Amino acid sequence: MSETINIRELNDLIASKASFVSMIRSGMDRRIIGQKHLVDSLLIALLCNGHVLLEGVPGLAKTLAIKTLASLVDAKYSRIQFTPDLLPADVIGTLIYSVKNESFEVKKGPIFANFVLADEINRAPAKVQSALLEAMQERQVTIGEETFKLDNPFLVMATQNPIEQEGTYPLPEAQTDRFLLKVVIGYPNKEEEKSIIRQNITSTATPITAVIKPHEIVEVQKIVEKIYIDEKIENYIVDIVFATREPSKYGLADLASIISYGASPRASISLALASRAYAFLQGRGYVIPEDVRAVCHDVMRHRIGLSYEAEANNINADEVITAILDKVAVP
Repeated sequence: MSETINIRELNDLIASKASFVSMIRSGMDRRIIGQKHLVDSLLIALLCNGHVLLEGVPGLAKTLAIKTLASLVDAKYSRIQFTPDLLPADVIGTLIYSVKNESFEVKKGPIFANFVLADEINRAPAKVQSALLEAMQERQVTIGEETFKLDNPFLVMATQNPIEQEGTYPLPEAQTDRFLLKVVIGYPNKEEEKSIIRQNITSTATPITAVIKPHEIVEVQKIVEKIYIDEKIENYIVDIVFATREPSKYGLADLASIISYGASPRASISLALASRAYAFLQGRGYVIPEDVRAVCHDVMRHRIGLSYEAEANNINADEVITAILDKVAVP
């Protein structure tokens, strides 16, 4: 009985604190037409204190999305254009010798922000990618002998172009696994495209005003951590992840030759976290199977290794995930 009361109280708390969600969505709609899934994915990552890997062709408002979100949260935003000649110091900062003080001083890099856009992340070599990795995972940066904590909230949105592969350095599995979500975005429909034209041929840009402060986001993150996940839902999450590792045990023997390696335990953690955030966006204090299914593709698609046979038959990770969701028993 007390559990029911707690969930009811949590529902009331979420209702009182979730008003900013609709305000952020409407604020994003003023600048970005369509791309509802992208906006919701950014909100999920923000509520989970996670990061987003975004794949899409140029011109789909990826940069504008995170820049607008930063304005709505009244947070510090920075953009790093990844290039083959980029150095780790260009991302995290470096020590500079001051003649006046006769000592080395720390010059912080663009990573010191709440929202960081890592544009075309796969254009930089592994050394630079690993510098970003420490910041993403440890939430801290070491320059010289000093270690600096990064601000909270801290969200990295990395983009990669699926078309051009020349001069790119594919992200290692260990790094892609650090992203809470991998979101693939496509072209707008005809009506959305006409609205985009109208919006962009006028000289006046729509003003954006902040609707929430960074410290309030941190408070909301603590509420999301309280959202109830039943043991049946935990078992469902584990079954989905284990089906990528041992497909034959779940009646998916035909996937055994398609999957070269399954999802890591970080996939289970990310599925639980993202499901909680999705439940929050729905105004609920508990997770249901539909929440897990709603975020599953974005959480899992970059965590499953596909075999050469899958590539030869043009089978992608999304099809594998769909097959798993269709087969694994829903609680």
